[in-house]
Formats: sequence, C-alpha cells, structure tokens
Amino acid sequence: MSCEVDIKINGKEQKFILNKVARQADSSIWWQEGNTVMLATLTYNPDEVIEEDFVPLVVQYVERAYAVGKIPAGFVKREQKPGDFETLTARIVDRSLRPLFPKNFGYDTIITIMALSADEDSDLQVAAMNAAAACMYMSSLPFAKMVHGVRITRIDGEIIFNPTLSQLEKGDFNLFVTGTKDELLMIEYASQGQEEVEIIPVEDIMLDGVPVENTIIKYKTNEISEDELVEILKKAQEKIKEGAETYESALKNFVKEKIEFVERKEVDLTPYIKLIKEKYIDELKEIIKHLSKSERDYLLKEFARKIAKTLNEEDNFEAILKAVKEVKREIVRGMILYEGIRADGRKLDEIRPISIETNVLPRAHGSCLFTRGQTQALAVATRGGDMDAQVYANLTDKEEKLEKFMLHYNFPAFAVGEAVRLGPPSRRELGHGNLAKRAIEPLLDPEFDETVRVVSEILESNGSSSMATICASSIALKAAKVPLLKLAAGIAMGLVSEGEKYAILTDIMGLEDHDGDMDFKVAGTWDGITAMQMDIKLGGIALDILKEALYQAREARAFILEKMENAVENIKYNEDVLPKSLSFKVEPDRIIDIIGTAGKTVKEIIAKFGITIDLDRETGKVKIFGDSHEQMQAAKDYILNVICKEDTPKIPEFEIGSILEGVIKRKVPFGLFVELAPDVEGLLHISKLNGKSLDDFEIGDKIKVKVLSQSGFKIELALVEDEDV
Repeated sequence: MSCEVDIKINGKEQKFILNKVARQADSSIWWQEGNTVMLATLTYNPDEVIEEDFVPLVVQYVERAYAVGKIPAGFVKREQKPGDFETLTARIVDRSLRPLFPKNFGYDTIITIMALSADEDSDLQVAAMNAAAACMYMSSLPFAKMVHGVRITRIDGEIIFNPTLSQLEKGDFNLFVTGTKDELLMIEYASQGQEEVEIIPVEDIMLDGVPVENTIIKYKTNEISEDELVEILKKAQEKIKEGAETYESALKNFVKEKIEFVERKEVDLTPYIKLIKEKYIDELKEIIKHLSKSERDYLLKEFARKIAKTLNEEDNFEAILKAVKEVKREIVRGMILYEGIRADGRKLDEIRPISIETNVLPRAHGSCLFTRGQTQALAVATRGGDMDAQVYANLTDKEEKLEKFMLHYNFPAFAVGEAVRLGPPSRRELGHGNLAKRAIEPLLDPEFDETVRVVSEILESNGSSSMATICASSIALKAAKVPLLKLAAGIAMGLVSEGEKYAILTDIMGLEDHDGDMDFKVAGTWDGITAMQMDIKLGGIALDILKEALYQAREARAFILEKMENAVENIKYNEDVLPKSLSFKVEPDRIIDIIGTAGKTVKEIIAKFGITIDLDRETGKVKIFGDSHEQMQAAKDYILNVICKEDTPKIPEFEIGSILEGVIKRKVPFGLFVELAPDVEGLLHISKLNGKSLDDFEIGDKIKVKVLSQSGFKIELALVEDEDV
C-alpha cells in the first residue's frame, strides 16, 4: 500500500512517496522537493555470491531531458551515454555509501537514481545523494545506515546550508560533505574566485553637488585557511546529524525486514599466516621494499605461487595470496605506527624526490614534466579562442554555456606497467581531472579571456597522480604564458590508525593508500586551500586529527611550491608557437559596424590582414589573433578607423580590365597578395600566374597585374607579362 511522508528540513518542504512506483525493486523512493523529483531504487542479486575480493556495488545517476521540458540535442533524439555531471554525481553517491558495505558482502548491488523533474535552481547532486541514501536505508540490507549530504557555501561572511544554485555561484566556496549521525564519510571542497566592487570617493571633486566616485574591481581567489575549514566542518557535522535523524524518524516505520546474507566463503588463513611469519617474513619484507616503487602487486602473486607450489597447494593459491596480503598489511602498518618509518624508508612527513622540467614539447604552447618519486605527470597547456571553448548545458540550464578552462586527465595502463589497451575516460579519470580543475580554476586571471585546455598524461604512477597533475598543470599554464595569479600545488595525505594510536603520512604511495585508513588530497597556494577531497575507510575521523593532517599538508605544500617557483623562473618559452593576440573594447553597438552587412566587412578585414577575429556583442570586446604583432596592430587601427567614421572607408574603384603595377606584400599557399594602393590589396591566385610558381616571386617585388573583378576590398587579379602590355 502506497503512502506519503512529509518532512521539513533546512526550511524546505520535502515529500517521500513509498510503495507506489518501482515496486519490484528491493526498495524505491519517490523523493520530491518543490518541483524537483528523484526516483531512487536499489536492487541486488542474492542468487550468486561474487567471490572476488571487492564490494560489487554500482551506482548510476541519470538525467532525463523531459525533466525540464527539453528534447535531447544531437542527431539521435534520445539520451546517450552519461555526461560528466552525471558521472561525477554517481561517483559522489558511491563514495558516500560504499563504506557501509562489509567486506564479506558479495551480492551484486545496483543503486539507480533518475532525475525525473527539476527546478532550475535545484542542487541535483544533493537531491540525488539524499534520495539514494534514503532508498538504501529502507532496503533489506542489514548494514544500511542513514547517510545524509549537505552543500555549504559562504556569502558575505554568512554560512549557507544547502544553497540554491544561484546562491552557490555567489559564494566564497563550494563544500559538499556526507556522513551518518556519528561520522563523516566524504568531503569535497573547492574555492570560488570572485570579483569584488570597491567604491572610493574622489576627494574635492563634485558633479552636480554629488561627490565623484571611483569604482575599483578587485578579484579574490578565496583560498580558505585550515582553521576556517575545520570550524565549517564542525557545523556541517551538526547539519548532517540533524538531517539524518529527520530522515530516519520519518522513514523508520517503512524499513524492510532485514535479510541474512550469505557471506563470501572464507578459508581459514591462520595456518598460512603463521607459516609466512615463521619462514618467509624476511623475503616478504624485501618484496614490500620493491612494492614501494610500483602500484602493481605482481610480486606478491609470484611470492604466493612459490609458497603454493612448495606446499603442493596450487588449488589454494587465492587463499595463500590473501594470507600474503594480510601479513603484508600488518608489516606496513606496524612499521608506520611503531617504528615511525615507511616501506621505502621515508619519515612520516617526508616527500619523495621531485624533479620539474618545463617546455619539454617544442611545438606545444606550454608543457611540464613533473616527477615525484615514481609518480610522473606530463601536463600540456594549449591556448585558443572563443571557438575552441567547450559548449555544454547542464539539465537545469536555460541556455548553453561555454567552458573556457578545461583540464583533462588521462591514466593509460602502461603507467603501472599493465598491458591494457587505451579506452574512454573512466569515472576515476573524470573525477581526478575535475579535482585538479577545481584546484586551479579560481587562480586564473579573470581578465584573461582566451580558451585554455590542459591535458595531464600520467606516464608513471605510484600514489596520487591527481596531485601531481595539479603541480604539473600550474607550471604548464605558466609555460604557455597564461596569467595564473598564483601557483597551486597538491599533496596526498594518509592515515594509519589502531585504537588510540595513529600516524599521519605525507605524500602517500600506492601501497599506503591501499593499506591505510584514509585517502586525503589537499591542494592550494601559499595562502590557503583551493581544493580538497577526502574519503574515509574508518568509522569516521576526529576533527582534531583532521586539523593536524591539514597542518602537515600545508607544510608539504609550501615545500613543493618553493620548487615549483624555482622552475617557473627558469622557463624558456616556445615563443615561435605561442599564439599572438590583441584585445580592445569598442562601444557594443558598434560591433555591428565591424561585422558589416551579412558579415562583409569582417570577412574583408580577415582576408586583408591575414588574422582571425572574435567579437562580443554584449561587452564590445574585440580580440584579434594573428601570426605577427604588426598585422594585428594594423587590423586594430583599421577597425578603429571603420567605427570612428560615419561612413565606411572609401575603397578605390578599379576599372575591370585595367593594368596596374603593384607590390607583393604577402605569400600564401594559394597565391600572392599585391598592394595596389595604400592599405588596398588584391589576390593574385596561384592559378593566374601564367604557369609560374610561387617560388618565382619574393615579397617586395613589383609586378604588373590585371584587375579581373572587384567587390569592395575583395579584388581578383591576374599576372600580366611585359609582352602582354
């Protein structure tokens, strides 16, 4: 029997409809706030237990175009593969709910969230997170707890919980936190740069009896301090508890009867563990030293095969391998907690050796090869114009937007020595690229209006390639002469904890990430944090430990930034390939004069000066791109001449068939541009050279030409030999 449950949370009305739709799923919920509707379902397969050592959970989030009254764009009028926003949203939900699943749970489980209706100002990620959490809580899974997510920002010093999208755009930062009543599970933070208007009265100057004022626009990069972040997280924890308790109270009477799931078949590992510790412990410690240089565990497999063969128990290879990994984990954690050293011999706060090379690619606009230990990122920056921007539209956007700063992260399998062919970007690659982008984006000079794409190719990996991407990308942007207000560096932190004893690790490698209790990435500048991501494998983390980890990360960030600044000072720019551009503003209503009737004027300017032009009708901004500053300046002067005159510039009218003497000004693959009068050129096409080649002519040569046709500045010429005159 269906029913409705109404609650009020954060000043907003929410409605849950239960047992009405998707009734064949294990659990489902119709979640509604205003006109935003999410359908979340959970299904699992109890008929087969997955024996592999991982939690077989899949979270999928999909948006339907009809949710906002749209028909999908593109040739095929139906939804295609998930977009980046959908993938990143599914990833957030997965990272928040996966920690609840016990390791011995082997049923294939799928959580599906569908956006069926959406208000234009709704935060769909928060809606999807809380709908999925409520659905899982009501399911028959015996370990389900109520998880809750909150979005937080700050506007004019005031903390706002679960802001609307328009409020979020005005905020200093974007913080998304999830957790249960008792613990935090996931944190995602990003600073948001802002322009701030400051009005300064001009002394002793009056206009109509009113003091004259100067308006100064300042840009703030809005890094956050460690102390501020911890205080905000305390408030987030309170809101999460409040939300989780509200949901739990409203839904507890509708929770399904819990199942007793069949656990994975576990072989008793005790004999193998005892054997390894008695006979093979020294050999395993040597292998661990090698593992500190690679994310691959093939050495452990070879070691386990050797033991299985010695014992004549090849059939029990998987159990022996699991025992080997258990002992390995115990060794790694014991060394850290009780000896204060790590598998590669480093101190707990020690960073691996760093090397930085700039502009290693001679034809790229800017590049950086950043190596930290066995993690290596090649970041390449490319500059372009408005036409190069990525056109996108989120579900609730009324019109398409332009993404003018793109950061793409690629992780080929050879980076960890594996033989796997290249494929489309994975969820992990999209997530790491998004994290790096959020760390750098607020640091870009807002006056710089070119399109920029940075690609990070991970060439080698052993721990936190996303943080290496941030370091490499910052320097690559500098190498491409992109005005980055500050450099950003990133560092991956780890935590190992047993009881009251814990150790915080700086610059974790793959081995420590796998055997540790926390994955914690922090990026920022000298002045504070710009981006952070944390996933917790423990039952939560105390905020005083988190604060200590943030301070330790700050010291590491400063160490890396110093090395990065030294590298930037020694950049040798690829001047020959860097794009040349010139920008200026005119009155917006004069842009139409530059375009001309049906684009005639702008086409003539492009052909005349060999440049390209971007025009912004709203701001009046004119951007010129070309191969030489002389060409661009001449084009600018010409454009200003066009808009400063009431009439269009006078164009000499040449008699068709007349023969003139001109000077070759430019050679292009398809012909010659010949100056017939000051600032007036005609095109002598390669087909009109009377059998001669372009190599027979040099810039500055005087030649005779016949006028074949003229349309404004577009003049067609043919070569005239002396005997033809």
